[in-house]
Amino acid sequence: MSQYYNALRSRNLYDPSSTEAYKLSRSKIDLFMECPKCFYLDRRLGVGRPPGFPFNLNSAVDHLLKQEFDHRRAEGTPHPLMEQYHIDAIPAPHQQLDKWRNFRSGIQYHDDQTHFTLYGAIDDLWINSHGEYIIVDYKATSKNGTIDHIDEPWQIGYKRQMEIYQWLFRKNGYRVSDTGYFIYCNGIKDKEAFDARLEFEITVIPYEGTDQWVDATVRKIYTCLQGDLIPMASSECDYCAYRDAAQSVIQS
Repeated sequence: MSQYYNALRSRNLYDPSSTEAYKLSRSKIDLFMECPKCFYLDRRLGVGRPPGFPFNLNSAVDHLLKQEFDHRRAEGTPHPLMEQYHIDAIPAPHQQLDKWRNFRSGIQYHDDQTHFTLYGAIDDLWINSHGEYIIVDYKATSKNGTIDHIDEPWQIGYKRQMEIYQWLFRKNGYRVSDTGYFIYCNGIKDKEAFDARLEFEITVIPYEGTDQWVDATVRKIYTCLQGDLIPMASSECDYCAYRDAAQSVIQS
């Protein structure tokens, strides 16, 4: 077994008999929504999905965007993108913002019924003239055409991500706008020359979130982790389909 999977097996997994708080990240809630079987294997049995490659270019875009918005945050003025899209908001100043952006801490909420401490790290936070916080998420990619909507089937995870963040802020007692924003940076590929520069077309896409599903999903996750039976795989899960195909070949 590889060093990666040995490390997974040695980590602190969910113990149904424990009464201590159990940290559950936004990404693990999304994993449960994608495939309960993969989630159970990961959280109860210590066998997670293979790791993806780090997107260092995306991280660089995130960092630069945060610098831009933080500059406007310090001034108390709207970012030019807000003005371009006629958004009633400014970057929100808050003493907890650095913590909320940190993937190791994020914004947290402890659920007394499940003993879960749920958390997620946001990209940015704005505030409108009504005193409502606005959740903002940065996305970087390189696709043909202008990106002006979040309606593709594979983007459902983006929507859930936004809604979980809205839910976490509301659970912490903050007033949160139903409207969040995705700032999409799309790398332009049809330039005549590279010239050591990658240029982006930036669009701001509003999204009306609804977080009513989160509470019920947290309860389902608790029931799943408390059980001793591995759940059924999602019919759309490529990881489970691969495992089943590989096992079938091995046994034949």
